[in-house]
Amino acid sequence: MNAPSAHQALQPEFRLLVFLVSIGFFMQALDSTIVNTALPAMAASLNEQPLNMHSVVVAYVLSVAACIPLSGWLADRFGIRNIYFSSIVIFSLASLGCAFSQSLEQLLFFRVIQGLGGALLLPVGRLAMLKLIPRHQFLSAMSLMSLAGLIGPLIGPTLGGWLVEVATWHWIFLINLPMGLLGILVTFKAMPNVMEKTVQNFDFSGFILLLLAMVGLSLGIESLADADNTPALSTLFIVGGLVAVALYAYHATRHANALFRRQLFENRIYTIGVLGNFFARLGGNALPFLLPLMLQVAFGFSPLITGLMMIPTVLGSLVSKPLIRPMIQRFGYRQVLLVNTLLVGACIASLAFTTADTPIWLRTVHFFIFGVLNSVQFVAMNTLTLKDLAPSDASSGNSFLSMIMMLSMSIGVALAGTLVNIFTAHYGVAQISNAFHATLFCLGAINIITAAIFWHIPRNTSV
Repeated sequence: MNAPSAHQALQPEFRLLVFLVSIGFFMQALDSTIVNTALPAMAASLNEQPLNMHSVVVAYVLSVAACIPLSGWLADRFGIRNIYFSSIVIFSLASLGCAFSQSLEQLLFFRVIQGLGGALLLPVGRLAMLKLIPRHQFLSAMSLMSLAGLIGPLIGPTLGGWLVEVATWHWIFLINLPMGLLGILVTFKAMPNVMEKTVQNFDFSGFILLLLAMVGLSLGIESLADADNTPALSTLFIVGGLVAVALYAYHATRHANALFRRQLFENRIYTIGVLGNFFARLGGNALPFLLPLMLQVAFGFSPLITGLMMIPTVLGSLVSKPLIRPMIQRFGYRQVLLVNTLLVGACIASLAFTTADTPIWLRTVHFFIFGVLNSVQFVAMNTLTLKDLAPSDASSGNSFLSMIMMLSMSIGVALAGTLVNIFTAHYGVAQISNAFHATLFCLGAINIITAAIFWHIPRNTSV
């Protein structure tokens, strides 16, 4: 009798579970992209400047990053169904709160709560599949579930632009409610409440240090261009964040149940991958926020056209997926990441040469190429980072990488927003396109410099 294939078709009894997890993945993926196109309309409604709206993105992403370490422990302690159900309820109610917000401060509060729910949705859903679906069907289940994550970014910007034009920005949050209700109804039928019999005490002191580090660095960078804050306050945030990082590094060597033990970073490939992920994602993660803002505020595009212009980036990402593994097998991780990191940086910087008069076909090709290069970058970095981890470190290593990815997105968006505001103050509002161009040059330069990290990958590192 033949052993079961890793690609065996998914059995019917697991399809409802995969559908449920896909709902959560889709909600999170959609919410990460649908907001970007609507930011100028939200700013007008809330009497804010569009260039100050990056905090709406930062608040959500930073909340997700901060709460990721909680997800596995909560699921083990209270059961995967209870936590998954709670995450959908929190996400849906926070979405309702976002829709009815009357000020930027109210919106930011509910975005933080929404991030708490979003931080639990995907990790707990993936954990449920890992615990309940047989190993020989896990790949098929993950492949089906990942489709939801692809559809969200594909339709998110266009859907956001369309909703702003035919209705109001409030509907980009209200659209989560029917999906959330469906997820709530399916949870009790599709997901048993599996929990661990013995669970170690949670490392709350380490969690607080990581939280202080992430909030300090993000807020410090975000407040640099805020006229209401002094440079001393921004410096205090950044220094406080760095001190918290140093204290956690010490804590990780002393605490028996530390969230992320020091031994994890003794793996050279993992450490290079984590550092590369953090710095190389700053520009790539900032562009989904920066480009819709530039197209609308500087070039005068409508929200719907702006959303449509984001589609080539996602299509480029999809087209590149089958090519990445053969490319790494042929050239190795070091060469692929060195060359691709330089190309991504050059592609980001070259966007500074676009204007309102750039032909649509040329802009489409440009965005498509960026999507291809960015996808190669992210997939290659992720697989490099996790490839050599011992089984005992796999869960912890994957959680830390997920946290770093979200933190990089938070700091990348905060950095992009801060740079645009600084350059706008320098060039003046009348030349705001120059502010966006200078920001793109800076983000591209950061990506190019990041190639120095990948230079340290051993030459013989392959799949």
